[in-house]
Amino acid sequence: MIKAIIFDFDGLIIDTESVWYESYKETLQSYQFDLPLAEFGECIGSDETVLNTYFKKNLGESCNVDEIETRAFDIYKTKMSSPEARIGVLDYLQEANKTGYKIGLASSSSKEWVTKYLEELGLINYFEVIVTRDDVKKVKPSPDLYLKAIKDLNINSSEAIAFEDSLNGSIAAMTAGLKCVIVPNPVTELSAFENYSLRLKSMSEKSLSEVIELIEKS
Repeated sequence: MIKAIIFDFDGLIIDTESVWYESYKETLQSYQFDLPLAEFGECIGSDETVLNTYFKKNLGESCNVDEIETRAFDIYKTKMSSPEARIGVLDYLQEANKTGYKIGLASSSSKEWVTKYLEELGLINYFEVIVTRDDVKKVKPSPDLYLKAIKDLNINSSEAIAFEDSLNGSIAAMTAGLKCVIVPNPVTELSAFENYSLRLKSMSEKSLSEVIELIEKS
């Protein structure tokens, strides 16, 4: 029986991932270098280590990764001046809250990053537990974030559904023993997702109760 839902953050609640990709691509134009979506996709849901390694490999060890990140972040901030939650997110949170499901969040980003946006979006009070990279040794695709979230929610992994947009996130959730619903965004929709419980184009496709019913029957 499902007792809780646990959300990823970046790319799932708010599509920061597509904006980051656009920002990096624009930044790298001044280096006469393109960033293939496949390469960017490998770091989605995890941390910047993979992306920074890719930069050094292709632009040279002497390339200034900090400079690239700073330029990209400046572009990102302009593009994200008025953040909006992805369609259906608020409906799911309201339905979960009304129905009595526990609500958690498991993100590879920092606590400061996550809470800033949740406060701006007016969503932070829906979450009973917020677990970020500040709370674990390893981020996704390691299961640590989800294992801590279910521990803090005082449930078993079989009693929770994870909502994820990325391959790294889905691996983390399923390795931790959770059912996983994939809700990809434009930069993750071609990822090679496997063994998930359900895939939605957006959370407006099915209500939360319909999703939970389908998963409990499967």
